[in-house]
Parts: sequence; C-alpha cells; structure tokens
Amino acid sequence: MFVSRSMTRKLITITAEEGLFAARDAMRGNGIRHLPVVDAEGKLLGMITDRDIRSALPTEWIRQPLSESKMEQLEALRVKDIMSTELFTITPNYTIQDALLLIEEKKVGALPVVDEQGYLKGILSVRDLLRAFINVLGIGQPGTLLCILVEEKVGQLKRIVDAITEENISFGSILVAHYWEEEKRAVFPYLLTMNVSRIKKKLEGMGFELLDPMKWYLDQLPKNE
Repeated sequence: MFVSRSMTRKLITITAEEGLFAARDAMRGNGIRHLPVVDAEGKLLGMITDRDIRSALPTEWIRQPLSESKMEQLEALRVKDIMSTELFTITPNYTIQDALLLIEEKKVGALPVVDEQGYLKGILSVRDLLRAFINVLGIGQPGTLLCILVEEKVGQLKRIVDAITEENISFGSILVAHYWEEEKRAVFPYLLTMNVSRIKKKLEGMGFELLDPMKWYLDQLPKNE
C-alpha cells in the first residue's frame, strides 16, 4: 500500500511569520501535534510541533502569570524562530512499510509528504499508519489471532492455510515472523471467527505447536534472576 492512499490530505498549515501563540491555537483547535510550515505557494519550509512550543515557553508560565515584558517577548516569537527545518520527508509513492521503518529509525511522530519540487501534498502520522495497518491486516473485524510455531521449510504455510480453509473459516490476514530458535518461524493467522477450539485442536493434531500470541515475544526476554 502506498503512502498516497493513507496520508492525511486535508491539512492544517501555518506560515513562518505567524506567531507562537497562533501555532499553539491552531494545534489545540484541530487536535493535532504537528503543524507543517509552508510558503505562499505551498512549498514546505519546516515543521513545528507541540514539543517545540512547550520548549519555547518558560517553566514559570505554568505556575504564575508572566511579567508584561516577558509576554511581549513571547508574543514577538515567530514560527520561523522555533520550527524545525531539517526534516525527514517522503513522497506519495513510498510504501507504508517504508514510512514505518523511517519513523522508527528517525524517532519522529509524523512525516511530511512532498512532491519532487518540495510542495506539501500530505502528512503521514503514526495514527495514519495504525489505521492503514488495521485495514491491511483486517483486524477491524471481530476475530481471533492464533500463533503457530512451525519449522522453516517449504509447504508449512500451505498446510496451515489448507487446514483452516477446510473448516470454512475466513482469514482476516496472515503474517509470518522470525522466531528466536533457528529454523523456526511463528505464523500469525487472524481468523474471522471467535470459535477456534476445533481448528486449534486440529492444528495440534497435525504436529504444530500453538503459542499464546500475547506472550510469544515476552517469553523470549531474559528472565530476572
């Protein structure tokens, strides 16, 4: 799935000459934490976040009213004075997998989406990515997630799919993940049914080991002595 299908297109933006409090009010009024900064033609210049605004406000702001001179200093602050200009951006033809890896690597909460000329086309936030993966994985529908430990060899996934299909159970999705033991994989089918006792017993009868999908990762963490 491409970013163009998942990004937010209806954007709230601000110009570099707007004041600090205008940026704060725009975020509060629209329930957002990232505000792209653009020029008159819509070209991306930077980004201002709620963290940038909090960092710009003095700590005594929370505890007591500020002096008139201090308020004047804050009101004189422009967006351009505190915005980030060294941005990590993506284009609409990135995949959501690419975007997820970049967000994790760069530790950012959102990525501006720009075209080849640098004009802002959208923004992709962690919330947008979660919504996209919910749709891709089909987990928005009621169902049950299984975790099946298999040997890493050809034909194992087909055996599982065939066994589940024979029970007239539909898939929401199916994922295959690395496992901590060599030559093994963890298979996660999301089944669109709540009644899985029969298929679980069938899979175990075929020699597969079923794990608790909520514990399979935690079980591999080092135990405290």
